[in-house]
Amino acid sequence: MVLAPMVIEASLWLAATVPFARHWWSMKKWNKIQLEYPENPTLETDNCVILLPVWNESLIIEEKLNDLSKQFAGPYHLIVIDSNSTDNTVSLCNEWIDNNSDAFSSFQLIEMPVRLGKTAAVARAIGEIQEEGKFDYICMTDADAILSPKAISRLLGWFSNGTIGAVGALPRRIGSRSEEESHRKTFDGLRIAESKADSTPFLEGSCMIWRTELVSATDLNTMSNADDAQIATAVRLQGLRSIVDENVWFEDMAPPTLKGQRRQKIRRGQGLQRLLISKRSRFFDKRLGVFSTILRREAYFHIASPLLYGGFVVAAATRWITIAIAGYPTGSLSTIHNVFTILELISILAWMNGRFGLKIPYLSPFDTVYSGSEILLLSLAKSSRGQSLHMWQQHSDVRDLLNRKE
Repeated sequence: MVLAPMVIEASLWLAATVPFARHWWSMKKWNKIQLEYPENPTLETDNCVILLPVWNESLIIEEKLNDLSKQFAGPYHLIVIDSNSTDNTVSLCNEWIDNNSDAFSSFQLIEMPVRLGKTAAVARAIGEIQEEGKFDYICMTDADAILSPKAISRLLGWFSNGTIGAVGALPRRIGSRSEEESHRKTFDGLRIAESKADSTPFLEGSCMIWRTELVSATDLNTMSNADDAQIATAVRLQGLRSIVDENVWFEDMAPPTLKGQRRQKIRRGQGLQRLLISKRSRFFDKRLGVFSTILRREAYFHIASPLLYGGFVVAAATRWITIAIAGYPTGSLSTIHNVFTILELISILAWMNGRFGLKIPYLSPFDTVYSGSEILLLSLAKSSRGQSLHMWQQHSDVRDLLNRKE
């Protein structure tokens, strides 16, 4: 009786884990590829517009505008799109512009009549920018992100390479819990390796630039979040590359509590899952080259693997229930059972490492995989219940901390 649960448990664990090992091996190979920054790049700053989506950012909007005004190689054009803020974000923004009229080449404020979520706001802004036809590049940034010096001009330089369609920066999170730092290090490593091999489907909306012509408003699912990943993927499907520049960073603040960080990850996870599911017809598109492999594997990691790990937990519980009913196995089954018990204990410790930041050595990268799978299972569960997270409540504690930091 105990043999069947053992076989199922082993099969599920292997099916969930082996693809990660395969991708890790691919990353080692991809990281040997040199991603060369263009020599003597042309910086078409007057053809670039900064897109700043905001909603109830009165505590930090002035500091954000101060930061953007220091991104000289311009000055740049600025469009702020407000998702029907209920505080004084709009008036503070207008006041800052009035007092700093030379900070940007031009300024436009778009006010949404109702709040529809960030992706809807970004889609509307993209539509208006394309309709005006003034700008070749769009730089999107978030209100809570502080950019590294000359970040925008450095990213713009990549477009001297005609194969590049989108480029983004990497995050530096203030106040990250240890488990979040481990997750971030793993995720950044993925994006760097994927960029060298071909393209990454995931960029950060806190600091990214793309060619305006490659992404239209209709490319975005406004009922989902992860608008940045939607844009990065759309660019690659148009035939150009989406990459990260590991020499450019932005600084933001992670939610200070475990609950807040989990809420953020679940929201992000759902957006990425929806994006990957929507692109399933491209998983074996040979015209995409290596990117089809990347897209297919990311879908496996974000959707299939969490379900398989969930099945592994159920099979393990079933095995123990079977033993409780039928008695402890004997002979060779006893040895196999002991091996499985050790595997389960290691898995539990690795999950606790990633979940609570226990810092038990030698368990990485399984801690990130296991804790991440839990988050992605929760994202799938919310989606299965019809719960969309594309409109979320702000992390007010983060805004308070950023305001004090100033």
